[in-house]
Amino acid sequence: MFGSIRKIKSLINTMVNFDKRLGEIQEALGRIEDRQNSINDSTCLHDYEFKVYSQWGEDGIINYLIRNVAIKNNAFVEFGVGNYMEANTRFLLVNKNWSGLVIEADSANVSFIKSDPIYWRNNLKADCTFITKDNINELLKTNDVIGDIGLLSIDIDGNDYWVWREIDVISPRIVVIEYNYRFGADNAVTIPYDANFVRQKAHYSMIYFGASLKALVNLGKKKGYSFVGCNSNGLNAFFVRTDILGDLKVLTAEGGYVLGKFREARNKDGRISFLNYKEEASILLGLPLIEVDD
Repeated sequence: MFGSIRKIKSLINTMVNFDKRLGEIQEALGRIEDRQNSINDSTCLHDYEFKVYSQWGEDGIINYLIRNVAIKNNAFVEFGVGNYMEANTRFLLVNKNWSGLVIEADSANVSFIKSDPIYWRNNLKADCTFITKDNINELLKTNDVIGDIGLLSIDIDGNDYWVWREIDVISPRIVVIEYNYRFGADNAVTIPYDANFVRQKAHYSMIYFGASLKALVNLGKKKGYSFVGCNSNGLNAFFVRTDILGDLKVLTAEGGYVLGKFREARNKDGRISFLNYKEEASILLGLPLIEVDD
């Protein structure tokens, strides 16, 4: 019996060490990718993509932007991070030694983050709160995050537009925000604000959420940000504060729009329905949307 227990413990230790080494290899490969990108002279964000901890190629795009934007405060805020194993800021934290605040509504995910060695090895704080436009500024102030910061990443699958619109206690130099590609390139629309919005409950399809790219580009202009591109998979849009834009190329919503390559629509049984873009868009036609011009 005791021999079996020792074997199980040994196996667990081996798995833990393997995961640790795998993470170190991922980070090392990311650093190599970043150095190679530093000699690239392209102006297209897609040419700088690489993935270490991000969902798609956001790690590479973010590293490209911080090489071209003067960052005075190496701090970030990211909303909607799950358990933080896949996130837009994790590579910044471990590779560039940035400091950060992550906000997540699921208490189990926040407990996981706080038990991850990354939490004591780095200057990271995790807050368990459901974000609304009414609590976001006070939440940031309570966590001592105010003024000029390096980066803000917003991905809450719902009121993203309304929350960004409300934020005024921080002035991030770079903003990464999810857009809903199904609303097209020409429409400036968002879901109506609902403080209790939950994507999984709003519509069985799981594709009714967020805002169009054009709505976010228009809002960005109002807030003093220039749109510099999307990732190649059609998920996230990138903005840089216009006063420190430098030589980065500014795009229109129509010129920088990327149609999503992934399919995640569900049928009423909760299974992926593998709809094409037109079929997904048709689902949204009968659902409440607000036109915004900002």
